[in-house]
Amino acid sequence: MSERWYDEAVIYCVEVESYADSDGDGVGDFRGLIGRLDYLYRLGVTCLWLNPIHPSPHRDGGYDVTDFYTVDPRLGTLGDFAELLHQANNRGIKVIIDLVVNHTSDQHPWFESACSSPDSPYRDWYVWSQTEPPDRYQGMVFPGEQKETWTYNRRAKAWFYHRFYDFQPDLNTANPAVRAELKRIMGFWVQLGVAGFRMDAAPFVIEQVRPGVEDRPLDFEFLTELRTHLSWRRGDALLLAEANVAPDELVRYVADRGGSANRIHMLFDFLLSDRVVLALARGQSEPVIEALRNTPKLPAGAQWATFLRNHDEIDLSRLTADQRAEVFAAFGPEEIMQLYGRGIRRRLAPMLGGDRRRLELAYSLQFTLRGTPVLRYGEEIGMGDDLSLPGRDAIRTPMQWSSNKNGGFTDADTPIRPVVSGGDFGYQKVSVTAQRHDSSSLLAWFERMIHTLRESPEVGAGACAPVDQEMPGTVLAHRADGPSGRMVFLHNLGTEPVRVNLGKLAGEANNPNQVFGNQEYREVGDLRELDLDPYGYRWIRLCRNAAG
Repeated sequence: MSERWYDEAVIYCVEVESYADSDGDGVGDFRGLIGRLDYLYRLGVTCLWLNPIHPSPHRDGGYDVTDFYTVDPRLGTLGDFAELLHQANNRGIKVIIDLVVNHTSDQHPWFESACSSPDSPYRDWYVWSQTEPPDRYQGMVFPGEQKETWTYNRRAKAWFYHRFYDFQPDLNTANPAVRAELKRIMGFWVQLGVAGFRMDAAPFVIEQVRPGVEDRPLDFEFLTELRTHLSWRRGDALLLAEANVAPDELVRYVADRGGSANRIHMLFDFLLSDRVVLALARGQSEPVIEALRNTPKLPAGAQWATFLRNHDEIDLSRLTADQRAEVFAAFGPEEIMQLYGRGIRRRLAPMLGGDRRRLELAYSLQFTLRGTPVLRYGEEIGMGDDLSLPGRDAIRTPMQWSSNKNGGFTDADTPIRPVVSGGDFGYQKVSVTAQRHDSSSLLAWFERMIHTLRESPEVGAGACAPVDQEMPGTVLAHRADGPSGRMVFLHNLGTEPVRVNLGKLAGEANNPNQVFGNQEYREVGDLRELDLDPYGYRWIRLCRNAAG
């Protein structure tokens, strides 16, 4: 792959502890994941993104880290992890890991030392106040579960800052020693063989916090430092960031004021994700068209990452209150389905009522929009959720491999989380094995779709834009143009069949043909009579250049 391999990647997000258990202790592990690499290779995955793998008390899903330089012993040894990297590389699959450096666990030795004495060498590695800060109750990330952002520590005899839970004290990234340590952490894992990092909570990593000071500058230069350090260690390494911020702030995460893309390589496209979900709820294309037109353009060398479901809730905070209410009514009408008043804690299959047509439409739309697609484990077989589990754990249930005990995830009597059982989404009905033997299954569809995508480099590396002509309100027509050629994509979000006229594009076409769709429609001809079923979709190649 090229230095910008991520432009045309397919990223698969894995919770190692919930994926495959090799030793029967009820917890997924690296060896179990190694045993499933051939499955991922066949699916078409080119990059694995592993959710937190470090030692942790697991009070927040592993995002409360106690040691950044090794792996959680439940998952295996550092040697097992190195073997995972080796075996993945043999199959052309790169591995990136979560970089959770906004905070540590309160059980991390750094914080324990910091609390022990004002003279501790780690005291200034955290953010402190000697008096109760006036902004103690402001800036909470988890409303309803979090009471404050400053907590008094009796040992330290001071207040410490925590943007997240009170057991996750924030690191002081204004301290040069902390900055140097974070670079060492990145260097360690890159040296071991990881291909990059998904930076958790990037805006908070660079936020310069002082007690009672409302104006908290963001140190974007620190992102430049991290990028430079990473590039020197591994030229093709990736920084993928979570930055759910206002549109006018996004470009600063990837480029300096001069427009040079020297910070984060890739950003999750939260704005587009919200609008896709809104469009699905309404059955209208306008929200997606609006997002494609209004989201800031990233400079050359930067990239978007698209997603419908990830490891957290579907965060609808960038929608208006009325828009959010529409989505809740369509996909999360019950309070148990919602989280923090802003999100939905469900997987996509139950959100769409298990309707195979709508599932295909949604993922066809995601995978053809600008950027690199990110797929959450289990979505490729239409897994469900378990709303009896707390918070985000509802979508972190074990992978369903077969109809065997615990869905083939583990032989243990008690898995780390209950496997979804019974009903339309239980492992008795939904599993890899069952779908492997069905050529018309959702899994088989995903394989065909991803393989077609990998033959269509225009999608990841080219320019994406709506087709500028009058369309039925339910239809999204967009195109992708790149050095390898041109493609156009049609998606009908409505419940009625439609016919679309794209004859104006005929002059750009050379033997246009459908390369993927919900069915084998009649030949595209001169593009004037393109039929679409309810929830139908078509990928049409207009032309392929000789270089492609």
